[in-house]
Amino acid sequence: MKKITVQYATWFCALLLLGTGGCKKFLEQVPNDRITIEQVFLKKGPTEQYLANVYNYVNDDYSQWEGNPWGANSDEMDVTWSKYPTYALNIGNISAAATLFDTWGNYYRGIRSATYFINHVDNNVEILSLNGQERIDQYKAEARFLRAYYYFLLMRQYGPVVLIGDKEIPADASADAMQLPRKPFDTCVAYVVSELDKAAAVLPKIPSNNGQASDIEYGRATVGMALAVKARLLLYAASPLYNGNTEMAGFKGQDGANLINQTYDAKKWKAAADAAKAVIDLGLYSLYTDPGNDPIKSYQGSLQQAWNAEQIFNRKNNNFPTWDVHCMPRQAGGWNGMGVTQEQVDAYFMSDGKQITESNLYSESGFTTVNGVQVFNMYMNREPRFYASVTYNNAMFQGGNMSSAKAITFFPSGPNGKNGHPTDWTKTGYLIRKNVATQTNNGSGGNGTQYQRPACLIRLGEVYLNYVEALNEADPGNPDILKYLNLIRKRVNIPEYGSANLPAPVSQADTRTRIWQERRVELAFETHRWFDIRRWKIATQVMGSMHGMNINKDDNSFYTRVVASEHLFRSPASYWFPISQYDLDRSKLIVQNPGW
Repeated sequence: MKKITVQYATWFCALLLLGTGGCKKFLEQVPNDRITIEQVFLKKGPTEQYLANVYNYVNDDYSQWEGNPWGANSDEMDVTWSKYPTYALNIGNISAAATLFDTWGNYYRGIRSATYFINHVDNNVEILSLNGQERIDQYKAEARFLRAYYYFLLMRQYGPVVLIGDKEIPADASADAMQLPRKPFDTCVAYVVSELDKAAAVLPKIPSNNGQASDIEYGRATVGMALAVKARLLLYAASPLYNGNTEMAGFKGQDGANLINQTYDAKKWKAAADAAKAVIDLGLYSLYTDPGNDPIKSYQGSLQQAWNAEQIFNRKNNNFPTWDVHCMPRQAGGWNGMGVTQEQVDAYFMSDGKQITESNLYSESGFTTVNGVQVFNMYMNREPRFYASVTYNNAMFQGGNMSSAKAITFFPSGPNGKNGHPTDWTKTGYLIRKNVATQTNNGSGGNGTQYQRPACLIRLGEVYLNYVEALNEADPGNPDILKYLNLIRKRVNIPEYGSANLPAPVSQADTRTRIWQERRVELAFETHRWFDIRRWKIATQVMGSMHGMNINKDDNSFYTRVVASEHLFRSPASYWFPISQYDLDRSKLIVQNPGW
């Protein structure tokens, strides 16, 4: 009989998925005082621990220098340190034999753990005796949601995936049983949407255990989480990369079937719009607004105020204190290396709600005295999200181990410049300020203080933008487009489209451009940009040379655009990550992604 401790339940499932030849023999050697896997699903406590382990695979997207490349391999930010894999990816040092950010096996282990839970929890006699079938149904729905979400994470990174369904691959499975092909992307979408719908039909509206909400339950799956993931997936599926992409005509399975559909279907945009509206219509969420109506604090609070009403899908445990330190200047005890690109700086609107190319308020000459320091006019009269998101030269900052607010300078000879440290300096002359908790102080010279808060993976602001983007493609001119786009702008107190100070977009194409820019600004550094520029098929236009200020100059020539780094994009290889040669060798039916 197979023996296993509860704490190793997920590890056990990983062994099952891998089909390790020595698994059975090894497990039979475990001492007899350990409970069996069969006993796990007879007891309430071990079963709940097993389900908690299934949650452990939920992505922590805020390790953006090492854990994922979704910001640093886009055009919105640059990680300064060459020791991290983001640098290797930006220079193209990746292959099927030497993969980077390889999550293929990890998420399939999560899928396998969720499936095992779904298939074995029904006969839990202790839960049945205490709570009846309702609790078991909820737990199964949570596992079903998690399984669908892990498929989505695979799909956003790799495209079409292998669908396993409810089948468990036994530990002694033959090599033939492991031969499973990738399914067409549309087939994958249909399956995941169906699973999310099934989960949403059972999941509670608020995070709960036995119908009671409490702080300890936050992070558990809800109907809103399931519907929000569905809305994002359908938005991706409707986008040019996946919807009639004839450039991928040669991307086929070994059976000759196209893995990316070749015929554009406008109905996909309607499905995406309807899915996003379903989240809105739940009436459970609202944009966070600071009690004092400060637009900067309202925007900051959408992420930093824990469990507020805008947050739909959060991960409790995360890497935020380290994020804070990576983004903070050296003056604050930080590591000073998460740089904002000039391309991202230029994307922010002016205080009149217009783009920098449209507004009379924008200037790239001269200085204005602010708080006793000279601020380059490029940074004056910008919208609140700019000041909440970017630390620029001579911006005021207080955080970490700083006892008072000071101007942060990136001149080479200054306290945060490249001459003062061999590695900890921003290559762009900017640092990320967004979602940086100034309370954190565990960097160089700090006292170890941390500010832990949940990592928000989906919030209502994104859902509004998902909705208006899809609606503009499905039903251009629909009044909901400007309604929800303007709600995003209203929160940060910039003029709304169609107001006396800002004309409404004049065409579907113009509206699309403005939605894309709003999305770029509103969701900056929240790990969306990598996927957006690919699904829109604009990556070849926006990737390449990333710019910043001239960090080698101590005088006013600092304020000159120069190339700060290169972010390589190779079409078609860079649309999806390569599947590792190891995984290709294990399953001969899996075809590699284009370009690899």
